[in-house]
Amino acid sequence: AYERQCRYFCRKTNSVVVSVGYRLAPEHPYPAQFEDCLTATIHFLRTAQDHGVDPSRVVICGDSSGGSLTAAVAQALVNRRDLPKLRAQILIYPFLQAVDLNLPSYQQNKGVPILLKERTLVLGLKYVNLDLGIIEEIFKGCHVSEDRRLKYQKWVSPDYIPHEFKTRGYKPSPPYLPSKEVCEMAESLFDPVFSPLLAEDSVIAQLPETFILTCELDVLRDDGLLYKKRLEDHGIKVTWCHLQEGFHGTV
Repeated sequence: AYERQCRYFCRKTNSVVVSVGYRLAPEHPYPAQFEDCLTATIHFLRTAQDHGVDPSRVVICGDSSGGSLTAAVAQALVNRRDLPKLRAQILIYPFLQAVDLNLPSYQQNKGVPILLKERTLVLGLKYVNLDLGIIEEIFKGCHVSEDRRLKYQKWVSPDYIPHEFKTRGYKPSPPYLPSKEVCEMAESLFDPVFSPLLAEDSVIAQLPETFILTCELDVLRDDGLLYKKRLEDHGIKVTWCHLQEGFHGTV
């Protein structure tokens, strides 16, 4: 599915392109996918010169769930002193958080193919091997404990989405009380490997220069906007491209 894209990027950018054939869920449980991407990246950083590549110019890139993996790998490498620093990360309509699935982009684009709102969560729950029976509770936010809500509200909030992205319609969600049982079941959704937007400030502040692509007709649009804000708040240079008529999978 991606070979033609990789060849295109290779040709147009005059770069060496390495495509990681990571193991797939549900046959290979999470976080095997992240571990494969991290292993491949570390190996390439160590052996870049064998491929005629300057190790100081390595960029990692991914789209959709690959964008999540890219963000997670970049975060995992920030404290590695034994490796060259990544030159940049490219996040193409990435999935970055499972705290709030009622952000404006989720409300506006819930029925826009190919990534419907419900499908997004079904895929996410299958990925971390959780019971699909808790979908409705997660849509209501019952999986977020009060402690977590207080911690994450400074990073994940519709208040940080610029007004122009709410004009197609947005209604603040009614608050629901957290469910202790669902909170315990959903623990893995808050792991920064799964939700990179939830990484600590000390990690975010060390990330490399970043390119983020968002699409207007995409439930994940606001994940990209929130990550852009967090990076810029820490002085990370961000190049942002927004496709007004773009949809998830548009690449």
